[in-house]
Formats: sequence, C-alpha cells, structure tokens
Amino acid sequence: MPFELGNRNPRIERIRQLQTPRGRRDQSRFAIEGPTLIAEARRSGLRIRELYAVPAVLAEHPGLAGLEAADLPVFLVADRLYARLSDLQSPPGLLAVLDLPATGLEAVLARAGTILLLAGVNDPGNAGTLLRSAEAFGAAGVLFGRGGVDPFAPKVVRAAMGALFRLPVAPVDCAELLAGAAAAGRPILAADADGRDVDSLILPADAILAVGNERRGVRDWLTRWDTTVAIPHTGPAESLNAAVAGSILLYLLSRRR
Repeated sequence: MPFELGNRNPRIERIRQLQTPRGRRDQSRFAIEGPTLIAEARRSGLRIRELYAVPAVLAEHPGLAGLEAADLPVFLVADRLYARLSDLQSPPGLLAVLDLPATGLEAVLARAGTILLLAGVNDPGNAGTLLRSAEAFGAAGVLFGRGGVDPFAPKVVRAAMGALFRLPVAPVDCAELLAGAAAAGRPILAADADGRDVDSLILPADAILAVGNERRGVRDWLTRWDTTVAIPHTGPAESLNAAVAGSILLYLLSRRR
C-alpha cells in the first residue's frame, strides 16, 4: 500500500534538495515530474527508485499504481505538500526519483560518432534543445562543461523531453576535455560566429563539436581547439542562438559522416 507522508517527514526535505546541484550530487539521484517524463524514463529502461504522488493524480494513472507491485516505494502527499517538492508553478502531482548515471568522460569518448560539448552553456532551455538534437542526429554523447548548466537540473530534464534518458552524458572540465580529446585522437570543432564557413570544411565523423555560452561563445570556457566553424547567414542578426547553431551543425555532421 502507498505510504502517506506528513509535513515533517524527512523524505520531504531530501526530495526538495534534489532541486539543487549539491543535493543531486550528495544523493546521486535526480527527480523528474509529470506522467509524460515518467513514461519516457520507463520506456528508456531507467529504474524508478521512488514515486511521490498526490492521491487524486495517482488515481488518474492506474498504470503507475502497478509499479508498487515491483517493490517500488510509492508515497502519497497532499497538494500543498507536493508543491514544496516541485519547482513548477503548476505542479503535476507526480514525481519520480532516479539514480544519476555513472557515465564518465572516457566512456563517452569511447563511443563512435560525433560528441557534443556544451562549453559554458548556461541556459537550460538551450541545453535541453541541444540534447534533443544530439539524439535526433545520432551523436555519440554529450559532455557538459563544468561551470555551465547542470544536465540534471529540472529545467534541462524537461526541455530534453526524454533525450537525457537515452544519451550518455558526463560532466567535464576544460583540462580533462583537452587531454581526453588528444588521447582519443578527436578533433575539436568550436562553433564561432567568426569561424570558417562550414561549407568550406571537411567535417570529421569523430569530432567533438563545442557549442559555447549564449553571449560569449566557447572562448570563456575552452582554451584550445582545432578549428572554428560558422554557419553563414544573410540576415542582419549578428549570430544564431546557441541551440539553433548547434542543432544545424549536428545535422551537417550527421550527413557528412
């Protein structure tokens, strides 16, 4: 039977802490909300560790009730209490807790194909969009530069729409990225508004594509690269949005492999 939690149950504070990077690191877990993301996680083969639900919402999704039979702890929380667990203005009433993946840099570099590097990307919407594009265009994995957005921050998880559950991702700092790329023989292509026209380049299949900060590009995070690449455009805009530019380049890399 589901267990009903009161306001002072220590589990409440532990789930609240999963909204922060430190809380996720300390517990090696992250949270997802809503029936759509929970269904995506299950389809992707991820194991749900705990489920927190408003009783009326759980009753609307009888398929989730069956998870209890598989030894999944299900906890019932009142509407007001659930609102403390959620970072959304309109909480969906369903929250699942999952383990953080243990993927590291070496495991991502060992996979064949293009690797996307988020070199100081701070906007969670852009990060989520880039994750979706990376999956759509067959990238081998995604590296998140430390100091930028956390891949398992709630807004990134929502924007990725399930891609995060299927793509290997790993945090990385600049020094270990450069050392790892050199050891793996992978060239680094840095997206840059002043870079070489992408049409003039032969794009390697095993490249690390670095997409940088929304305003300052890769230069504040990445200290070295093999070549810069730009997407020509005729309009008056100075540059493309990071997610748009990265998505176009991922598409071109997938076509030229």
